[in-house]
Amino acid sequence: MEFREVGEVERARFDSFVAGFDTGDLLQSFEWGDLKARGGWTPVRVVAEEDGKIVAAASILLRPIPKIGRCIAYAPRGPVLDTQNSTLVNAFCCFLRQIAIKHRAILLKIDPPVPIEDTVSETNLRSAGFRPVKTGGFGGTQPKCVMQLDLDKSLEELMASFKPKWRYNIRLAERKGVVVKLNCDKSDLPVFYELLLETAERDGFRVRSFQYFQDMWDCLVPPGYMRLVLTYYQNQPIAGAIAYLFGNKAWYTYGASSNEHRNVMPNHLMQWKLIQWAKESGCKWYDFRGVSPRRDGELDEHLQGLNRFKEGFSPRFVEYIGEYDMVISPLLYRLWAFAMPRVRSILKQTHPAE
Repeated sequence: MEFREVGEVERARFDSFVAGFDTGDLLQSFEWGDLKARGGWTPVRVVAEEDGKIVAAASILLRPIPKIGRCIAYAPRGPVLDTQNSTLVNAFCCFLRQIAIKHRAILLKIDPPVPIEDTVSETNLRSAGFRPVKTGGFGGTQPKCVMQLDLDKSLEELMASFKPKWRYNIRLAERKGVVVKLNCDKSDLPVFYELLLETAERDGFRVRSFQYFQDMWDCLVPPGYMRLVLTYYQNQPIAGAIAYLFGNKAWYTYGASSNEHRNVMPNHLMQWKLIQWAKESGCKWYDFRGVSPRRDGELDEHLQGLNRFKEGFSPRFVEYIGEYDMVISPLLYRLWAFAMPRVRSILKQTHPAE
């Protein structure tokens, strides 16, 4: 087995492997690394090959720690490999450790999309040198809990699976003349951003700069990995969303809505149109992304409304194993853990917030 870093000339090959992998995520794509590079991260892409074929890959983001000449290394939703193959996991993670040491990282953080029920994969990652990290809220830098709608049904069957009130609201929006624009271009970004600012003020969360969304467009739209949609009522934009498409998977990532005309249910129709788009694009599932974790079968107090809205489309609830760290420098890692509340804000720059 051969392990090595890959460069620009292998962009398409790297992306093809990640996109084609059952759990391959856009955050492990070459283009996501390009996007984060505009915000101060340095991407390093690595692969393992056997008989000329890629069998494992990781896009690692490096972020300098001021004044000490060290960095943190993070593979969002990575690494991409068969985590149930203990031999492969051990060999590839050993290589990842060498890469982290080479770039003077104090730790390597991962949060692979491994379901919590997959104890074999979790055991393999621990054996390879990773330790679980306690997190709160959505569960860390990336959501620990998500909702995914399987698209292996007809559109009629999907609609029938929604809760009655959700079907009613979709039809209400259509009757009221709500229109969803699926073919937005870059000139529509300011409209979406204004809606996002309005949503942030209403719901009390922070918003990235407008430049970040311009960078997202430049990096993710040309290869077809990002879609902006806007929803109109009486020619007025009242809702919008950004969704990702990578391989045969789609993610609803950013959502925004006006304080006006909420009674015409624009978000219900917008989600239905995005689900149709994902289905027509050949996706196996549509991911609603982060939701508040359940406890003892009940919703956590936090973000109950968000869970309730997404649950109305009858997706399955998925809980991942969460964040794991490989410690490279024990002393500096302890100091980093002590300062984690402030440092986590750096990591959050990789997280596409809801």
